[in-house]
Amino acid sequence: MSAQKSLITCELLHSIGIESEPVTHEVERGAVMRFAEAIDDPNPVYRNEVAARKSRYRGIIAPPTFFRSLPEGQPGVNVQSPLPRVLDGGSEWEFFEPVRVGDRITVTTKLVDVTQHSGRLGPMIFIKRETKYVNQFSQLVATQRSTGISY
Repeated sequence: MSAQKSLITCELLHSIGIESEPVTHEVERGAVMRFAEAIDDPNPVYRNEVAARKSRYRGIIAPPTFFRSLPEGQPGVNVQSPLPRVLDGGSEWEFFEPVRVGDRITVTTKLVDVTQHSGRLGPMIFIKRETKYVNQFSQLVATQRSTGISY
C-alpha cells in the first residue's frame, strides 16, 4: 500500500488555533421555553417558573442542548476542506454550569486539529473544532468538540 498524498492545505494547517469573533447572546425566558417545547422535554425547570423556583436551581434554566441554538461568530479564517462532500462526525459536550434566563453567553469557536485518513470511498479529512460558551461572569459553562468529515 503506497503512502497517500496529503490533501491538507497550508491554509487549513495555519488556521489551527485561530478563534472566531465572539458573539454574545442573552438567554431569554421565551426562547428557553420554546426550545424545551420543541424538543418535547417535559422537565418543569425549563418551563414552569413555580416548579423551577422550588428546584435546586431556584429558577428556570436552559436545557443543555439549548447551546445548539446559539450561533457562533464569523470565523477568524476561512476553514475549507479541498474535498467536496461533508458530513457531521459527531460532537462531544461538557457542561459545567447551568444556564439561567437572563444570562449572557459568549460563543467562540476555533479549529483545533486537521487530519487525513483513508476510507472506503478514498481520502477523508477530519476537521475538529472546539466551541466555548462563557457566561457574563467569565465562567466557562459548556464546551463542544465537534468533528466534520469531508471526502
